[in-house]
Amino acid sequence: MDITSWRFPVFLLAALAAYVLLPQNRRWWALLAASLLFYACGGAAAMAYLGVTAAATYIGALLLQRLNDRRAAMDQEARRASRRAHDRKRHLTAGAVCCVCFGMLFAVKYWDSTASALGLRPLGLVVPVGISFYIFQSVGYVLDVSRGKIRAQRDPAKYLLFVSFFPQMVQGPIDSFGHLSPQLLSGRKPDADELRDGIQLMMWGFFKKLVIAGRAATVVDAVYSDAGAYPGSVIAFAVLMYTVELYCDFSGGIDIVRGAAGLFGIELAENFRRPIFALSLAEFWRRWHITLGEWMKNYVFYPLSLSGAFAALGRFSRKHLGGMAGRILPTSLATFIVYFIIGIWHGANLTFLAFGLYNGVIITSSILLAPLWSRLKKALRVREDSGAYKLFCMARTSAVVFVGRYLTRAPWLKMSLIMLWRTVFDFHRRRLIPGILALGMSWTDLVVVGLGCAAVLTVEALQERGVRIRKTLASKGALVQWLFIFIPLTVILLFGALGGGGSEFIYGRI
Repeated sequence: MDITSWRFPVFLLAALAAYVLLPQNRRWWALLAASLLFYACGGAAAMAYLGVTAAATYIGALLLQRLNDRRAAMDQEARRASRRAHDRKRHLTAGAVCCVCFGMLFAVKYWDSTASALGLRPLGLVVPVGISFYIFQSVGYVLDVSRGKIRAQRDPAKYLLFVSFFPQMVQGPIDSFGHLSPQLLSGRKPDADELRDGIQLMMWGFFKKLVIAGRAATVVDAVYSDAGAYPGSVIAFAVLMYTVELYCDFSGGIDIVRGAAGLFGIELAENFRRPIFALSLAEFWRRWHITLGEWMKNYVFYPLSLSGAFAALGRFSRKHLGGMAGRILPTSLATFIVYFIIGIWHGANLTFLAFGLYNGVIITSSILLAPLWSRLKKALRVREDSGAYKLFCMARTSAVVFVGRYLTRAPWLKMSLIMLWRTVFDFHRRRLIPGILALGMSWTDLVVVGLGCAAVLTVEALQERGVRIRKTLASKGALVQWLFIFIPLTVILLFGALGGGGSEFIYGRI
């Protein structure tokens, strides 16, 4: 179901009515029914993938809980004696669940590209909406049960709701069982403030998606379909528009799903925190898709960096390299591996592999060169708390991100490198405006995108300074509060839904 179509608000209103009308201890059934109906719109195959993931992780978590309970019932001496056998069974069970889930994800997302490279037969499977998000969320649940952080959910229907909660299906966030499940099952009726805040947040998300990202996509699609036909100036503008499109598409989608969940009194995990104000590339990715970064940190980075192999690498590097390099090499390598995996997670294309390498190399290099950079700043008497230095860091980070966008949108790696080369060596600035207008983007579109970006930047700058905008609006009269719903709605109808705004989200099929 396309959440930018008129069907989604109707669906959401019906689900909310059922939720409110049911008794409190039965309201979670309305959420489960709405979630399964929402995902059923994707077809039988999409439901099958969801069912396999839910069944594998549900059964695996119960087996792990049984192992943990048996060990907890032993006395201290017996636990000490059985520790190795217990850990082996625990790791085998969790590993089997991971193999089922990630094996299915590989088959759906990566097999065809791998098969074509190896001359094997492709499967032609369609990637259903949200498969990466619910698989990562479900595997995280299993690993938390394995570690004893939470207890397994024994009710299969309640667990299925955690896996399938419909607002998350579009593009996350990847939430934790301990945070999300109690809210889903509480049956708490939302109050008027939550309903108003949820609608306002959804309107803001629709504005970013339909008015800004939808218009920017016009130039992006045209140039990336035949990049060799355009000069470097038009290519650079298209990459800039892709950067705007991706920023507003992703953050707008997050606002829509968080607002939709808020209508039921459910607060999803924060997944986007104004990355435009990041002072480094590492901070940028900590602010962008926050829950994916947290997942990678908890289930990839820490297990790697604390493993026996990395401990041995640490001893070796300290002995043979010495100094700062010897101390941080294992951590830097674990960081590089995490960003390499994130690159692959985005897609099977070589461009995403290069994107992961690009970010991994830059972030790892920044860690290794941090002492040298600190000495340079001290020699130049740079004040790190000054506004000028922060602006420099934000501009530097934005430039690094901008170059990375040449990789993520191109259909193949060679084209992204050609586009980058033409931007540097074949710019032709005088052909920029005629080239833009020839692509179907009018002066009105340029003004709308420019004003929209200014509005987004202003709002995020206020939020970055600690201004809680919805709380401030809540202190005003009802007229002001509802104006901030109807004004964005009017703009969306005039310049978004009726102006050719895009529908499918970029992260929707990841």
